[in-house]
Amino acid sequence: MTAAPTATAKRLIITCMKNEGPFILEWVAHHRAIGFDHMLVFTNDCDDGTVELLDGLAERGYVTRMDNPYQEMGSGYNPQKGALKYAESLDLVRNAEWVLVSDVDEFVNIHVGDGDLDSLFAATNDPDMISMQWRLFGNSFRDSYSDVLLTQEHSYCAPKYCPAPIQAWGIKTMFKTAGDYVAGAYDRIGVHRPLKRRIADMPNWVAGTGRPVPEDMADQGWRFGIRDHGYDMVTLNHYAVRSTESFLVKRDRGRVNHVERDQGLAYWMRMNFNMEQDTSIQRRLSATKKELTRLKRLKGIKSLHEAAVTAHRSKITELMAREDMKIFYEEITSPKLTLLSRHLNFVSRAQFNDGPDAISANLIDRLEQVPVL
Repeated sequence: MTAAPTATAKRLIITCMKNEGPFILEWVAHHRAIGFDHMLVFTNDCDDGTVELLDGLAERGYVTRMDNPYQEMGSGYNPQKGALKYAESLDLVRNAEWVLVSDVDEFVNIHVGDGDLDSLFAATNDPDMISMQWRLFGNSFRDSYSDVLLTQEHSYCAPKYCPAPIQAWGIKTMFKTAGDYVAGAYDRIGVHRPLKRRIADMPNWVAGTGRPVPEDMADQGWRFGIRDHGYDMVTLNHYAVRSTESFLVKRDRGRVNHVERDQGLAYWMRMNFNMEQDTSIQRRLSATKKELTRLKRLKGIKSLHEAAVTAHRSKITELMAREDMKIFYEEITSPKLTLLSRHLNFVSRAQFNDGPDAISANLIDRLEQVPVL
């Protein structure tokens, strides 16, 4: 365990990472450019330069990195939930004004004003909580990994109206702290939203549409439904698969939440949406690139990023030499799954759960007749 952080933050992101080295700088740059001022990162079992790069950023005060303490917290804690429980005790978190729990493959995409947090707070009349709905972004037909900006090169995604799979409308929630109450109106920090409401009334909580979150979500719920979905003011762009080669690395390293679930064919089919394009986040590219350039000019940071890129490529080569991963790669790049990624609106919720074997040959034959627009 590293020492408790001494940094301060007004707008803080809490996240967990394992072998995310090549993707850290873009994520940090984008979120700093929209108004977050610090990231608290819990790491475990990294061997790709993630720790070294984060420690380089920590020396300059941009992030606080800590070894993930979940294994020391007794049974019942996976890496993510253990980290969040521990985070509740930190002054860095308690003294922040706003907190967001988010992953390094999730990018806050604000549509109002200048596309920054100040604009979002103004447009939503300064609520206590803001829930951002996922929009699932696919591999954008990029099989090979290259060191590019996800927000620039990956624009193919799910449609706005996407009631299935259930993951399509998952949420992450920014919340205000409140003195001794680290989660504001709630007692616990949760993965998708704060947990264990401590006040009688519904908190001042809005969705990405700017409308109030329904009262029946006051105590439970991790996703929106048909009644309350939408992206009018803010979206959480979720690049869950990135390139196909990078997805092999993701599958190999495992998950920080739902650790027992394999990220196999069914997961790929659920998350690899290439149905339409959304480039709205690119209005922030200039600011992101400016911040990214500044970060890379810090002594040692560029070389640490390049080392992580090299390690990622080496891991891809290693995995592609394994027969099981080679077969898996051939399956997820097959004409069938590539075609399905364009037409996932024809797939039922049950079929998403069961995976591509549940898709009939008749449906594939019909989809092959649909012209590519």
